[in-house]
Amino acid sequence: MTLTSFLVLLVVAGICGSIGRAIAGYSHGGCLVSIALGFIGALLGVWIAGALHLPDLFVVTIGGEHFPIIWSIIGSALFVAVINLLTRRRYP
Repeated sequence: MTLTSFLVLLVVAGICGSIGRAIAGYSHGGCLVSIALGFIGALLGVWIAGALHLPDLFVVTIGGEHFPIIWSIIGSALFVAVINLLTRRRYP
């Protein structure tokens, strides 16, 4: 994997993480948080898809590495929703 391919992979993961954050309604953090959420979402989404025997819907190959776009967005939205539930402020 070249440096250019790695940077493109980071941009794609950041976009997927941003979409997942927007779906779940989470607004804290910046670009690095979106990139991390994109990668975590990809891992979580692929795991869920494998457990439910679902196919890869939209996979982008960047530098020989496969990145599942749809499962990354779904996984990051689920991950952010769980974090939001656990860290939600409770008002009296």
